[in-house]
Amino acid sequence: MLIDPGTMLALANDRRRELIAEADRERLLTSARLARNALAVRGQPDGTLTSCELSAAVPAQ
Repeated sequence: MLIDPGTMLALANDRRRELIAEADRERLLTSARLARNALAVRGQPDGTLTSCELSAAVPAQ
């Protein structure tokens, strides 16, 4: 079966555009996930190792 070269080129270009659009969607979703995770982590403390004793800043006299 012979396919017209113009049709073959159109099919190849369509597939290329689909792959580019899919990659763009994946990049957008990845950046959205990273941004959401960064916001969630920003509100949490840095770690669990904190001082047990209470301390307060006292102004110098």
